[in-house]
Amino acid sequence: QLQLVESGGGLVQPGGSLRLSCSASEGTLNIDHMTWFRQTPGKEREYVAAITWGNGATYYDWSVQGRFIVSRDIAKNTLYLQMNHLQPTDTAVYYCAAANYYSGSYQRSYSYDYWGQGTQVTVSD
Repeated sequence: QLQLVESGGGLVQPGGSLRLSCSASEGTLNIDHMTWFRQTPGKEREYVAAITWGNGATYYDWSVQGRFIVSRDIAKNTLYLQMNHLQPTDTAVYYCAAANYYSGSYQRSYSYDYWGQGTQVTVSD
């Protein structure tokens, strides 16, 4: 059973940057893609960015396009999310997820096989 552990969250001022990491407990050879989601209280978990594990193709939600960068290090079994120009609306618990197969969309949270426990990101003065 693949286990995912996020790290790197914290408190940052508007305009600042953070880098999140998501470490996998074992090899990721069977993973098709990994994705970052985020969630605020009372709202559905929302898609942020995805990366195909094999060729590294990246995809972003419009709300983070141009500010966030998703990447992966296959040798380290680690997913990253570089977040720049952070805004208070980016405040959320951020989760990483992994899927064994592509279901036709990266945005469907129910299509993922593995989830991390989440890391809090707070953007505030």
